[in-house]
Amino acid sequence: MILPRARRLFGPLGVLPFLLPVSAAIAQTDTTALQWLQRIYAATQKLSYTGTFVYQQGQQVETSRIIHIVEASGPRERLETLDGNPREIIRTGDEVVCYLPASTTVKIDKQPGRRAFPEILSEQLKDLSENYSIRKGEVERVGGYSCQVIALEPKDRMRYGHRLWADLNTGMLLKAKTFDEKNDVLEQFAFTQIQIGGNIGRDQLKSRYFRQSRDWRVEDSGTTRANLAEAGWTIRSRPAGFRTVTELVRTMGGTSGVGHIVLSDGLAAISVFIQPATSKQPGPQPGLMRQGAINVYARPVGSYWVTVVGEAPPESVKYIADSVEYRR
Repeated sequence: MILPRARRLFGPLGVLPFLLPVSAAIAQTDTTALQWLQRIYAATQKLSYTGTFVYQQGQQVETSRIIHIVEASGPRERLETLDGNPREIIRTGDEVVCYLPASTTVKIDKQPGRRAFPEILSEQLKDLSENYSIRKGEVERVGGYSCQVIALEPKDRMRYGHRLWADLNTGMLLKAKTFDEKNDVLEQFAFTQIQIGGNIGRDQLKSRYFRQSRDWRVEDSGTTRANLAEAGWTIRSRPAGFRTVTELVRTMGGTSGVGHIVLSDGLAAISVFIQPATSKQPGPQPGLMRQGAINVYARPVGSYWVTVVGEAPPESVKYIADSVEYRR
């Protein structure tokens, strides 16, 4: 789900057009459901909108407001939390700036290939069809809009199930839920109010903290694209359908030169972080940790720590972590 990605955009570990290949896997899937996935993706590329949504993970509930405008140069958006500690995220193309007034901090990140809220689908339609059973559900109302329900049920234990609600007229994703293997809801988001299209002023994209933040501490991840295979890193094996989306090098938690590999099956995203072990910075807690739909698995590899973070079951995250190798 992209909403939790936006919410955790600058956490300690940080966490992308459909093709229509003919295959037996697609033939076994509801073709009209696939068309709806295409509409959801197209909506994220073409529509401007503004609205308020609620995100829930367990007992934690958070309300946010988003303004998203599509321009010739690409999408721009501003997202701000409306409860708890204030937080504001401004995205312009690949650059993301997060304002944290409580700590008087501005965090800057370059995220090439990152998908914007609420775009949860990518060009990997073939992979989705091979690893999820996709079908249409009923028509239900969300935030005053009639929506088509689309269900994606995993074919193995390496990914979660999802249910999506898309506006009948525009294809805009207005609600989504993520389910575990017991069909329990892990997390969900839903718009409570939204304006799709119409006149949305560009002035709404300006940060409310821009002026006062000039004296705040600035933390820049210094992210650049990388080829980690040339540096000796490889992922020996990965769950079916997951492929590399991007490879980066960034500064994280005060440590520079942290490798970052993003994997996706077209719906779920998993990040692999390769961090040099230093005496100044304590390493992560080894083993498995879980928070809602997010699983984290860390293990030492030589003089490095490998940490895998993903909105995927623990089996998937651990499988990938155990497959990371260093070869020189």
